[in-house]
Amino acid sequence: MTCTEFLSKMTDYFDGTVEQTLLVEIKEHLCECHHCEVVVNTTQHTIRIYRDHQVYELPEDLRERTISSILARCKKSQ
Repeated sequence: MTCTEFLSKMTDYFDGTVEQTLLVEIKEHLCECHHCEVVVNTTQHTIRIYRDHQVYELPEDLRERTISSILARCKKSQ
């Protein structure tokens, strides 16, 4: 399984609708591919935060940089 193939099945993986044989391939890929493992862990964490309605406080400097970047991109697209 390639990373692209994994990413195309990631939603099914999280929904638990992947066929058993494909699930085995996905798990093998995740054991071998650190990049996809990070994507899965990050996505799982994001889903958990969203479902739990957790507020995640960013450090002030990161928050300001993020807001500035978003506003700059919005101005570019207008």
